[in-house]
Amino acid sequence: MKTLFLLASLLLLVAAPFFGQIDLSLTKLMQPQSMAHQVFMQIRLPRVLLAFLVGGILSLGGLVFQVVFRNPMSTPYTLGVASGATLFTAIAIIAGLGAYSPLFAFVGAMMTVLILFAVASRFGGYDPTALLLVGIALGFFYAAALMVMYALSTLQESYEILRFTMGSLDIVGFGQIGILAAAAALLLLMMRYYKNAFKALLVSYEFAFLQGIRVKKLSYTLLFGVSVAVGAAVSLTGPIGFVGLIIPHMLATLYRQSAEKLLMPSFFYGGVFLVLCDLIARSLADATLPIGVVTSFVGAPFFIYLLLRGRK
Repeated sequence: MKTLFLLASLLLLVAAPFFGQIDLSLTKLMQPQSMAHQVFMQIRLPRVLLAFLVGGILSLGGLVFQVVFRNPMSTPYTLGVASGATLFTAIAIIAGLGAYSPLFAFVGAMMTVLILFAVASRFGGYDPTALLLVGIALGFFYAAALMVMYALSTLQESYEILRFTMGSLDIVGFGQIGILAAAAALLLLMMRYYKNAFKALLVSYEFAFLQGIRVKKLSYTLLFGVSVAVGAAVSLTGPIGFVGLIIPHMLATLYRQSAEKLLMPSFFYGGVFLVLCDLIARSLADATLPIGVVTSFVGAPFFIYLLLRGRK
């Protein structure tokens, strides 16, 4: 089953760039000056790579958050990182700086992280529940501020803000892929470095403490690293929900292994899942559906299923 799942995933990754609203001739793909070659190299392939990296970051981030917070419903957006990025994107659009919206989004995400950890430093000890509540409060504050931005915006500006909140994988060229690839690589290296400590944290906070691990420092380091990578992803694509919720739980059911052995599978299959959702978004309608809409259609029923299973 696992081998078949892996082969199907690899096949999907290879085939995804060849599907879309425009049929591409294999003969013309080999001609560098042809339109088919330009569409494949400048639009299709970067889009698939972007989807894979963003899906991987969100999925791995979801796994880390669920372990650190001891909450199976936690996702990379729990701390309000996506809300901060969305608000600052709206500010950029209204200020006439839409061309710099990815930079504004990243600043908003990082400012949220800094506020969170500034507040967390006031806690006497490590209190994941308090940190979670601060993130939720920030999310509500950003949502209220975003409503003010909508009230101040024109019809065109409101549409641009709305499109960002739905999530989008529209990209041309590989210019921005490098930044996201670096963020993903740093996240994977961090998780590899802290793998043993993460395994101890998975057992319990007390067990990790008895192993000589500084639980508060480790938890904040993991949350900060994930938040930076998620901030980079959100700045390019907007908020894309449910990926960090669905994939870790699916893999836990499929592999039946502890979380520290699911780090790389979470990244890989999270990327595959978002590539699949993007392929669906590009194939169901004449106009490409927002990727956040597709993931929400899949994720919302799964979320309800988790709730019902938890009650059992």
